Amino acid sequence: MAPEPERQKSERQRWFGPALALVAAVTAARLLALIWNRTDLFVDESQYWLWGQNLDFGYYSKPPLIAWVIRAATTLAGSDAPFWVRMPGALFHGATALILAALVARIGSARAAIWTAAAYVTTPFTAVGSLLISTDTIMAPAYAAAIWGWLRLAQTGAARHAVLTGVAVGLACMAKYAGAYFFLGAALSALVLPRYRVGWWSLALLLASFLAVLAPNIVWNQTHQLQTVAHTLDNIGWVRGGASAGPALHPGHALRFVLDQFAVLGPVLFAALLVAATRRRLPADWRMLALLALPPLLIVTGQAFLSRAYANWALAAYFAGLPLAVLWLTDRMPRLLPVSLAINGAVAVLLPLLTILAPWPGIGGAPLMKRYLGRAELSRAILAAADQFGAASVYASDRDILADLFYTGRGSGLTFYAPRRHEGPRNYYEEMFPLPDPPGPTLYVLTSPPICGGAAAEPVQTFTVARTANASQPVAAYLLPDGCTPDMGPDR
Repeated sequence: MAPEPERQKSERQRWFGPALALVAAVTAARLLALIWNRTDLFVDESQYWLWGQNLDFGYYSKPPLIAWVIRAATTLAGSDAPFWVRMPGALFHGATALILAALVARIGSARAAIWTAAAYVTTPFTAVGSLLISTDTIMAPAYAAAIWGWLRLAQTGAARHAVLTGVAVGLACMAKYAGAYFFLGAALSALVLPRYRVGWWSLALLLASFLAVLAPNIVWNQTHQLQTVAHTLDNIGWVRGGASAGPALHPGHALRFVLDQFAVLGPVLFAALLVAATRRRLPADWRMLALLALPPLLIVTGQAFLSRAYANWALAAYFAGLPLAVLWLTDRMPRLLPVSLAINGAVAVLLPLLTILAPWPGIGGAPLMKRYLGRAELSRAILAAADQFGAASVYASDRDILADLFYTGRGSGLTFYAPRRHEGPRNYYEEMFPLPDPPGPTLYVLTSPPICGGAAAEPVQTFTVARTANASQPVAAYLLPDGCTPDMGPDR
């Protein structure tokens, strides 16, 4: 392919300075907001931190990359404070914004590249992902780099771009298996667009690089009864639900999922994505973005129709879909770009502000952010009770309570136990920390009284954490006699 004319190349390079300044400013503001963030680590965040204390090539419900990232951040910082657990989120999204801007600069203009960076760092899902560490956030820059590599591979045919693409997809899948959506979009683009038929040698390099990165997790799954894969299938619901008549149909769930996407990406950008992706006449590289974006959206909408789907399950669509939406708006309706930025920007400012002001404001007597408050307070009360009653360990049957106990109770000297289920573990805690027999002096923290000697045991302490995530859930501590432990059968 002929070298790019210098004038055109120079024009496209003009995006980097403004985009970098914008992304750096937003990222710095987000890091400052994290310093003043008053929310506790959420259940999943505490679990990812615990994974990082027990490094492995896979875990019960997710691939391992998020655990590695959190462990690296907290080790380098010398602190396990919530700020350092969450800090990579803002950095990863900032990097993703610049990668997508570089992608758009290659197939659009410097102006479109700058708008892409601005649009990405202000989307609602990016705002949330910069406050709460998640696997979507860790997947983001790798998935974006895979799209960039795929474009460059089609443009140059260079082996290095094939390897880069494969490594990037491998890292995306090491963060979240949704990274595999890339292959479906890439296959569709190769089928529909001649310029994306990259050749067998390039394809072999891409796949070999991908497998080299993902191999440790593949081996881990094979030696752990395909545990993470099985959990993923369980999340789908209807695949392993056992219903002989097949899955039920839930059109309301599908509609709700689609409507949720207007909130996830922002109303203007999501509408622009839908319009652009369904246009029959698009430049080839724009069509490639559409073919990468549509499969996750369509598949997860179908999943919602058959069972259920959370709003974030199609986020993989937006690493191609957002650049497509910005390109289409820049070309057809540029006046809507500032409107989109204003709407999404307001959300991007409001969300961290709520974490700083928490527990204010409140609705109906409860904090608006109650889901993210009170977890550490409850754990500290449980730890104090264990010390008061001379317990060497704490048992909890509730995953939410266990998650924060392990985090808040780090350094306490206590051992924490989860149920040993008759039918096998239901989560990471039950897999790795089941209650031993005999358990020794243990404080049992339960949401309903255990039955000992035919009668309900009396609690030694009841915990009340007002106006928080735990306010509506009765939690009590019990000291049980030898031979009496909570029922850990399928009904508990």
